[in-house]
Amino acid sequence: MKRLIASLLFLLAASNALALAPYVRGAKLPAAELPALMATVEQKLQAAGLTVIGRHLPKGIPSNATIVVTDPGILDAIGKVGGSAITAAALRVGVQADGSVSYMNPEYWHRAFVRKKYGQVEAAVKAAQVRLAQALGEGAAFGGDVAADDLASYRYMFGMERFDTNSELAQHASFDEALARVRANLAQGTADTGKVYEVVMAEQKIAVLGVAMNSADSGEGWWVNKIEGSAHVAALPYEIFIVDNKVYALYARFRIALAWPELGMGQFMRIMGAPNAIQDIMTRVATKP
Repeated sequence: MKRLIASLLFLLAASNALALAPYVRGAKLPAAELPALMATVEQKLQAAGLTVIGRHLPKGIPSNATIVVTDPGILDAIGKVGGSAITAAALRVGVQADGSVSYMNPEYWHRAFVRKKYGQVEAAVKAAQVRLAQALGEGAAFGGDVAADDLASYRYMFGMERFDTNSELAQHASFDEALARVRANLAQGTADTGKVYEVVMAEQKIAVLGVAMNSADSGEGWWVNKIEGSAHVAALPYEIFIVDNKVYALYARFRIALAWPELGMGQFMRIMGAPNAIQDIMTRVATKP
């Protein structure tokens, strides 16, 4: 009996060890004005060899911001994989006015975004995790747990969307035309949006752009507040991406659930209109006016 109990405890521990959370807490900074905190965090990130490519202060979520960076090793690995792996090109760091700092867990997100080809980027992801920890500290992981092996085919529950379900928004004559259209629409504020960052790999004909959704009625402030999810600010901004001549955005019942996996169905029911609203916004960004 003792052996059986010991074996069960070992298996339980092994199972828990293979579970990943979407975010990691960084070392807390003294509370200050958000711009000053962001500047401090950016300096730390740059000193660790990361490049700042975007800053996001989500409308309707006061005292919260996201800093978006790239890592040279990850960019190189993503470029070699190509295709929809471009969604994993950027790393996001959350900053709050009380001094709280958090960052996306690269392994969690890359397993979900690169999926079956994760092994091709794993070394770069691990190296980027070390840089983030060196720059910002490595506290407790948080945000819910998902088994590492489940992330490549993640869905919140049976019957709901996975990474590539309902993700195609528009098709254009070429990669250049698709990129120009998305850039132009974001610059014009189509559907009350704006560009936060972009990573373009023209040779591979892939690109990803961060989209600020600013509408008071259907933007990120509306649905993040409904689920009381501002602690997960490193989930933002939402991304739109281009592969060859097609424009895509991850469907919200996948993308939001991946970013807030610990939420119950009752909490998600509060934002049941968000998936279609986000799909509409992204479709308008992807298409001709």
